Amino acid sequence: MSRGPWFSLLLILLLGFSANAQKIVYSEVDKDDSRRLNFEIIGKINGNFLIYKSIRNSNWISILDNDMKQVARIDQGYLPDNDRVINVDFFAFPDFAYMIYQYRKKNVIHVSAAKINGEGKLMEELTELDTTQVNFGADNKIYSVISSEDKSKIMLFKINSKNKKNYLVTTVLFDNKLNLLKKSRLAMPMEDRDDYLDEFTLDNDGDMVFSKFDRVNNENIGTSAFVVKYAQADSFSFHELKPGDKVYFDEIHIKPDNYNKRYFLTSFYYSQRRGNVEGYYFYIWDKQTGQVVREDTLAFSEELRREARGNASTKSAFNDYFIKNIITRRDGGFLIASEAFYTTSRGGAWNRYNYMYGSPFMRSYDYYSYSPYYNGIYGMGNRWNDYQNVRYQADNIVISSYDKDGRKEWNSVISKQQFDDQTEDLISYQLFNTGGQLHFLFNNMEKRLQLLNDFSLEPGGKINRNPTLKNLDRGYDFMPKYAKQVSARQMIIPCVYRNYICFAKLEYN
Repeated sequence: MSRGPWFSLLLILLLGFSANAQKIVYSEVDKDDSRRLNFEIIGKINGNFLIYKSIRNSNWISILDNDMKQVARIDQGYLPDNDRVINVDFFAFPDFAYMIYQYRKKNVIHVSAAKINGEGKLMEELTELDTTQVNFGADNKIYSVISSEDKSKIMLFKINSKNKKNYLVTTVLFDNKLNLLKKSRLAMPMEDRDDYLDEFTLDNDGDMVFSKFDRVNNENIGTSAFVVKYAQADSFSFHELKPGDKVYFDEIHIKPDNYNKRYFLTSFYYSQRRGNVEGYYFYIWDKQTGQVVREDTLAFSEELRREARGNASTKSAFNDYFIKNIITRRDGGFLIASEAFYTTSRGGAWNRYNYMYGSPFMRSYDYYSYSPYYNGIYGMGNRWNDYQNVRYQADNIVISSYDKDGRKEWNSVISKQQFDDQTEDLISYQLFNTGGQLHFLFNNMEKRLQLLNDFSLEPGGKINRNPTLKNLDRGYDFMPKYAKQVSARQMIIPCVYRNYICFAKLEYN
C-alpha cells in the first residue's frame, strides 16, 4: 500500500508531539515567598500539589492545582511557633501525607504526626509518637525519621552520645498507619574516639541498616562494618567489611535492594591515606542466606579517567567526585551516579578532607544526641553563609552500570561545567525516572542564560541530549537539586524569580 500523504501527515504529527514532549508550567509569585523562605515539596495528593512553607512564625501549606494555580493557602495553626519547631519531615501517599515534626516544650522534645489530606487540612487528631527529656538550653534536633522504599514502614530513632564509649540507640518502628510495631533501646559500643555511625536506611521489612567506622584525623575510613537492627530484634547484628590490606574508604553508601532481599554497599577507595581515588569498592550481602555475594574493588580504567577528569589530571580524575545516586534493578544489577563537586576561593583550592565527614552531600551531626540525617526543609542548611569569594563548582557526571554479581557492564559520562558564587542553589542535578529512561536535569549556561538541560540515559548506557525544554521563560532560575518527582511523569522544581521563590511543574507527556 502506498504511504502517500496520510503517512506524511502522521509523521509530521509524531514529530510535533516529540518536540513538545516536555511541558513547563510556572506558579505565580507570592509576595510572602522571599528567598529567605523555608519550604519543602510534599508531593501530589488527590490531584493537587502540596508545598510546605514557613518564614518567621508562620507555617502554611500552599495547594496548587494541575495548572500550578494556588487554590488555597492553609495555615498549620497546630504547629508551635518557629522558635520551638526543631524539624519537619513529610511522607507523601496518594491520598494523604504525614507531617512528622519535632518541637520543644519546656525541657521536653516532642515528636508528633499530623495526617494531612490533598486540601492541606488535618484528617484526624494529632498523634504524639515519642518524647525525650533534655537538661540543656539548646534546641537540638533529637530524632531522625526514615521510611522504607515502599513506605510501609516509618522509623524514628535517636542516639544519645553522652557516654562517648557507649552510645544509647532508641528505635521506634511504625507501620504506614502509625501503629507501633516495636520500640527498642540498645547499647552501641564505641571503642575509639574516632568511631562514627552513618548512612541509616530502612528496608521494606522494617530492618534498619547503617555503617559503623573509624575515621582517623578526619581522613579516610579504616576499620568499618555495616550493622543491621532487625525489626523485631533487641540487638544489633555486626558485619565487618574486609576489603584487604592498604584499602581505605571515602564514604560508605548503603542501598537496600528490596526486590532481591540484598544490601549493596559501595565507596570510593584509595590505596594510601590521602591518596588518589582508585575506583569503587563493592560489598553485596544476601539477607536470605546471610552470606556475602561479593566483596571486591574495581579500579577505574585509564579511558574512563580521561573522559571524566575535566580540568584535573588523569591520575587525580576522581578526587573531586562524590557518589550521589545508587539505583537498584530487578535483575539484581545496579547503577552508580557520581558528580564532581568542589569550591575555589582566594584562600586556596578546596579538597575533600576539608569536610569533617567527607562529602558536601552528607548529613551533618550535632553532638548531644546527634542525628546523622538532615531531612530538613530547604533554607535551613547553608544557603546564607555569605562566605566571601567562594565559588561553588559542579562538573561532570559519571554513571556506571554493574550486574548482580558486581561485574562492570558500561560507563557513561555527562560533560558539564557549572559554577556559582556564594551559593550552590543553582548547580548540581536531579534525577527524573520516567520508567524507560533516567533523565538528568541541570542548569547550563547558554548565551549568557541559565537554561535547564535534559540528558536522558537509555538502559544500555547511551546518553541523549534532548532538545532545550520548552517554555523556559526569561528571569526564572531553576534549582533542580531541590526538585522532587511527584508522579511517574511530573516533577516540581523550585525557581528564583526576581528574588522570590516560585515553583515550576515539569511534565513529560
